[in-house]
This record gives sequence, structure tokens and C-alpha cells, in this order.
Amino acid sequence: MELKVTTLDGQAAGNIQLADDVFGLEVRQDILHRMVRYQQLKAMSGTHDVKNRSEGVRTGKKFGKQKGGGGARHGDRKAPQFRGGGRAFGPTPRSHAIDLPKKVRALALKHALSSKIKSGSLIIVDSVAQKDNKTAGLLATFGKLAWTNALIIDGAVVDQNFVLAARNIPHIDVLPVQGINVVSILKRDKLVLTKAALEALEARFA
Repeated sequence: MELKVTTLDGQAAGNIQLADDVFGLEVRQDILHRMVRYQQLKAMSGTHDVKNRSEGVRTGKKFGKQKGGGGARHGDRKAPQFRGGGRAFGPTPRSHAIDLPKKVRALALKHALSSKIKSGSLIIVDSVAQKDNKTAGLLATFGKLAWTNALIIDGAVVDQNFVLAARNIPHIDVLPVQGINVVSILKRDKLVLTKAALEALEARFA
């Protein structure tokens, strides 16, 4: 599969060959869904907590006689049925993460990349290096390219001027190639890969 390479100025910079086993797969929504769920559950903090009856601040003294009171045989005021008592079966801190095989995770990334090719939303640029870190200039460049909602992936080290210039632009995400993930790809309308990112991805899946 061949795709055109452009520059940030919108000029043609030749063509590049893409690996069909990475970018040419028939997209499976079920695999993408499993990966999105895996990422979102892993990202949940799981810090939810309530006080159960052993953590309450009320007295633990038995407040009535065992017999002869005419009511039920209660132990202490921290029981869940009383006002101010502990919560019954409340949430406790835990990890929400689920397991997903490494091969399925790798396959999901390939399907996410293929989905951008199928929708015509994958753009290859030769480089994103900038001479300065001015947001206004980069915003004008993105306006000419119609990049209003995009994920931009560079090589292992992203140009620092580009990062500083782009970080305050809404709906534009910038990541190094090792940070590429399915949720970030699907969240944005366009996926922009530099040549360095493309080489790193194809080496990763080789």
C-alpha cells in the first residue's frame, strides 16, 4: 500500500510504502472494543471507599438487653440499619483492570491504524521539527492543513519546539511513538505520523 508524504507546509515530499499486515487489515470492531475497555478500566483509579461497620465512629457497646426489650437483638449502633451506622456492602479500593493477551493488544493497534487508512484519515509527514516554539505560527499551519482534531505521532524523541507550540492548541495531541495507543487514535479525527514514527512502528511489528 502506497501513501503520499507531505510537509507541514502542505508540499508533496514523495511516496512511502506501508506494510499491509499493519495498515491493510479488515477492521474488526470487536477487537477495538475489547482494547478500549481494557485501557479505560486500567486507567480507573479505583480509590472509591466507604466506612463499613468496623470503621464507624459510633459506640460498639451493646445498647440494649438481650432479652425482655420487646425488640430485635441488636449488638451495637454501627450496624448498617441504624442512622450513622456503617455502609453495608459498600465499595472498597481495588483495581478495575482486566486481562487482555499481548497478541490481542498488538492486533488492536494494527486494527486502529487500519481504520484510519480505511477512512482516509491517516496523514504521513516527513517531519514536524520547528525553528521556534510559537503557538500562533503552528496554529496557522494547522489551519491551512485543516487539522482541527488530530493525534500527531513523532519518533522516539519529539521535537521540543513542536511540543511547546502544540500543547496549548485544543483537540491536538502529540505523542512519541512509544506512547501510541488505541484510545488516543480513535479519539481524534485524524492520525498524523512522521516518517520516523512509521519506521519505528513497522520495526515494532516486524
